Amino acid sequence: MRVLMGVIKDRHGTFYARKTVPATPTGLRATVALELDNGKAVQSHLKKSLGTKDVREANIRAKPVLAEFDRIIAKAKARLAATTVPVVKRTSLNDTEIKRVAEYVYATALNEDEALRFSGRLELIGPHGENVNADAHGDILRDFRQQFAVGDVSFAEQRAQNALAAFGIALDQSCTAYHNLCIESAKALLNALDDIGLRYAGAVIETPRLPDSKALDGHGEGGTLQDALDGWKRHRTRPERTVDEFGRSVEMFIQLHGNMPVAAIKKAHALDLRKALQDVPRRRTGDLLRATLPAQAAWGREHPEEPRITAATINKQLGAVQSICIWASDNGLVPDDTQWTDPFSKLRLPEERSERTSFEIAELQSLFNASVFTEHEFPLGAHGAAGFWLPVLALFTGARQAELGSLTAANVRVDAETGVPLLYFMTERARGKRVKTDASERVVPVHPEVIRLGFLSYVEERRKADGADAWLFPSVSPDRGRAGVPAWSQWFGRYLRASGVTNRAKVFHSFRHTVKDALRRGRADHEMREALIGHAQASSVSWGYGANAMLSRFGAAGLSDAINRISYPGLDLSRVKPLCVPLRPRATTKATKGHRAHTGE
Repeated sequence: MRVLMGVIKDRHGTFYARKTVPATPTGLRATVALELDNGKAVQSHLKKSLGTKDVREANIRAKPVLAEFDRIIAKAKARLAATTVPVVKRTSLNDTEIKRVAEYVYATALNEDEALRFSGRLELIGPHGENVNADAHGDILRDFRQQFAVGDVSFAEQRAQNALAAFGIALDQSCTAYHNLCIESAKALLNALDDIGLRYAGAVIETPRLPDSKALDGHGEGGTLQDALDGWKRHRTRPERTVDEFGRSVEMFIQLHGNMPVAAIKKAHALDLRKALQDVPRRRTGDLLRATLPAQAAWGREHPEEPRITAATINKQLGAVQSICIWASDNGLVPDDTQWTDPFSKLRLPEERSERTSFEIAELQSLFNASVFTEHEFPLGAHGAAGFWLPVLALFTGARQAELGSLTAANVRVDAETGVPLLYFMTERARGKRVKTDASERVVPVHPEVIRLGFLSYVEERRKADGADAWLFPSVSPDRGRAGVPAWSQWFGRYLRASGVTNRAKVFHSFRHTVKDALRRGRADHEMREALIGHAQASSVSWGYGANAMLSRFGAAGLSDAINRISYPGLDLSRVKPLCVPLRPRATTKATKGHRAHTGE
């Protein structure tokens, strides 16, 4: 008569019931020990003698004992769940991970069998780690093969879970990857049982080494994507915002595919990433905002009516992972004998053509008639004087938000020969100051209207207060990170709409288009316009010009003449109140509370 699963005969012929405590979730074995209150730190198995050598009687006595084991484990799981922070589970595995887990299942079974053989016990290992009499081995193998033939792989599920725990992978058991993993684990276990049977028949079967838990990190196949990101960060100092964005993009790839070796990342993995990103909803709040990429994509598929993130955002995230992979290839993280091609090549999605365009005179009038400019009533989001000066400077320089936010008192100088006040847009890596491209390093004369509104006096006050290297707008300076220009930009967008500029295509960047139009009206030649605005033209001799090169080529007087020709016929700035003294961000007066509410401040 065949014994029940979990009923085992000891060397004296007496039967006992035994059940392995699952290795997952982490901490369960320690919690079972607490539940039993037996003084042990962990409890790997539950075991109880059935007090009989009769197989029929053993089967009868085992049923309530095994049921009690199940109750103990279930109670421990509930206890553990009540004290454990929920783990974010993955919903996919890459091919390397599945292969390593299957190898672990095979190697574990062979190692356990070898340990028992050399202990002198004439028993073999069952599917769940229990001892099995050699005579029952053929029956068990036959049963498992029959189960496998009809698609039932439950006999290998515990082995697969133990392997996942060994590698530190929390996998959602409802996902397709988990089912595929159980299939491969079942194949591995059947192969192991075949080889154990051959050992019993006298064959010499080598016992493989257990794969190290680091095997999934791909150290034998070069550096992993996480290794590449870490190396890229150490390689040189980069803007905090860029580091955050690249880190988030790599994290999303790992959430989808695991921490793969860069050399193992193929086009299919990159395509899967793009597909998942295309399902991510644009508006995410609460738990969804903190969810993994697979969870966000799944939610998006369940809510097809919700708008998705833009193609530009997807391309930016794909480009970030691509950059890390290319860095890895260039810096030795891909083995020399591995033929590697960029898997992200030609994956960019077509983007909608930018609708950003110049401001109309009426829109500019509406903006500069707002209380920030006419009454110096500053919402907190305006960051004090930054709310006034960034738009004013942009109107007469075409500079980007980040360029203006990183200006220092040292960037405002007077040309010794002509007396023309100049703005220098320069990179200073030590302070986090960067321009978008090499061509963006430039010098732009200060427009007379900007001088009339008190800019030079404002600069002098900042210099007196904090020295020659003082930030002109310290509350939005680069060292403020996301609390600086990014936060200010969100405020300005709301303020712009509240001021009457309702066209969504009109944003801060529209100042650049507006200034280019004004320079064109002022008859500045193409090369001069491109140099002043900071555009790189590969076909132009001005390619790569910096501030000093611009002064040598055009002269301060020539640059000043071009800037002074910037005008906006029909725009009346007479109501704009000059601002000469730096202001700290503060709450607005009672008169502006309604406007603050309208702008979300």
